[in-house]
Amino acid sequence: MDYRVAIFTFIGGLGFFLYGIKSMSEGLQAVAGDKMRVFLEKGTKTPLRGVFTGALVTALIQSSSGTTVLAVGLVNAGLMTLRQSIGVIMGANIGTTITAYLIGFNLKDYALPIIGISVIMQFFIKSKKVNYIGKSMLGFGLLFYGMDVMGSGMKPLRESEFFIDLMLNVESNAFLGVFVGTVLTAIVQSSSATIGILQELAYQGVITYQQAVPILFGDNIGTTVTALLAGLGATVAARRASFVHFMFNVIGTVIFIPLFLAGIFLPGVEFITNTLGNLFDGLVVWDNLNVKMQIAQTHGIFNISNTLIQLPFVALLAKFVAKIIPGEEDEEIYKPKYLEPRLLSNLPVALSNAKHETEKMGEISLKCFDYSMDYLFSKDIRMATKAKNTEDTLDSLESQITQYVLKATTQNPSSDEELSNKSYKILQIVGDLERIGDHSYNVIEATEYILNYNIDISESAMNELKEMIERVRESIEKSLIVFDTGDKKLAYSVIENDDVIDEMEKNLRKSHIVRLNEGFCNGNANAIYLDILSNLERIGDHAVNIAEYTLESKRSQNE
Repeated sequence: MDYRVAIFTFIGGLGFFLYGIKSMSEGLQAVAGDKMRVFLEKGTKTPLRGVFTGALVTALIQSSSGTTVLAVGLVNAGLMTLRQSIGVIMGANIGTTITAYLIGFNLKDYALPIIGISVIMQFFIKSKKVNYIGKSMLGFGLLFYGMDVMGSGMKPLRESEFFIDLMLNVESNAFLGVFVGTVLTAIVQSSSATIGILQELAYQGVITYQQAVPILFGDNIGTTVTALLAGLGATVAARRASFVHFMFNVIGTVIFIPLFLAGIFLPGVEFITNTLGNLFDGLVVWDNLNVKMQIAQTHGIFNISNTLIQLPFVALLAKFVAKIIPGEEDEEIYKPKYLEPRLLSNLPVALSNAKHETEKMGEISLKCFDYSMDYLFSKDIRMATKAKNTEDTLDSLESQITQYVLKATTQNPSSDEELSNKSYKILQIVGDLERIGDHSYNVIEATEYILNYNIDISESAMNELKEMIERVRESIEKSLIVFDTGDKKLAYSVIENDDVIDEMEKNLRKSHIVRLNEGFCNGNANAIYLDILSNLERIGDHAVNIAEYTLESKRSQNE
């Protein structure tokens, strides 16, 4: 065969294969949506549960890198501790073996029908869920079709002196095999891809099973590059989580390479396979497996054994990584915790993160309101400083959340109405929360005016103001709960409460005019008092807006 044809065939097949893995993973992630993140958050109370959770999520989305990067993102957002992430990372290594087993079944004869069915599901069926499943099926079909095309391009390597010499060197020097596997996977950034190539090379007779195993160990190290890149620029805890992934796979290789060189590991894999096969009446025995499945089985036993060995030492591993990457998180200044840029490619997860950050912004807006009202009555300058700081934070959060949502929706154009409504609602609500901060700070400025010009507002006027402040605060608090829970009944309660606030503002204006006419307050006090009333009423309006956006999104979902 012409070597140019062989190279072009291999590159084209690799393209199909890599796109297939990406498409399958993206489709499955879209079907899982935000449930994947929630599952990871809640399924990591113990390291063992974390292992099962990480393995299951990876098996579902077919990407150990995706699971690990998600875990690093959750650690960076403060939703998962370092120790919890270690279990997930260990489990991700187990879950990724599913791809190798799928390749081991050698389903290339079914690739084209699967691709055809997937296209029908994507182009002729309107259901979004079916479209996503079709996308994952397309990836599944392309994966096997790409393997078949790659195999054609690999055949000439059996006659290549350079490649034969390289594989002989790998057989005599296992560390060279580890290095080759590490570099290839670091370049491709997919252990599933490089292990798939390894399986096809062995299937074509280009390399032996013995030569493939050390390269397999290197593949596991190379795949950690994705997580290490994900940790760059992240929090200390997130950098530690990404480094744990690297350490876990390096330690595993350090443990198993001597066993491989001593001739213990491979007979052990064969023994475990035959023992498990005997449990099922000899259904599966080592000699009956094709070389692709033998490599998949070796990969699976290596990762499961590595996890069983290192799982009891999770705490020790966490301490060791903390020594390697020292540092403390700065908790004095609030920084966005949930706007994880590594998750922008997954729209449901990105919008859920933006919602979490918006909820946090809501808490800060309530604090800003409280600090402003405290300053109005106590004249404590510390409250004014806190109000200023929180108002600055709200301004920053509005900008960052807005940019994050826009980036996520731009990167993932979707006609999914539910996701469009969610992004619209978040963008509107962050604007309302920022305006609550602005109006609260207006009260700070009004208070400073009162202090600077020694303006005296009567005690009865201030007492009446307290009642309105309590009503407005109640509206803010309830609207935030509505945003979090989608409680329609509570949303209507916020709207009804606003009618009370509007009526209260009218009555307080009338009362103040009476006091002004009776000489209890002067003209300067009148302007400031009415300004405070106006700001409180507008804060109530923004709380209503938040409740109404929630009601509108619920209505559109039900239509």
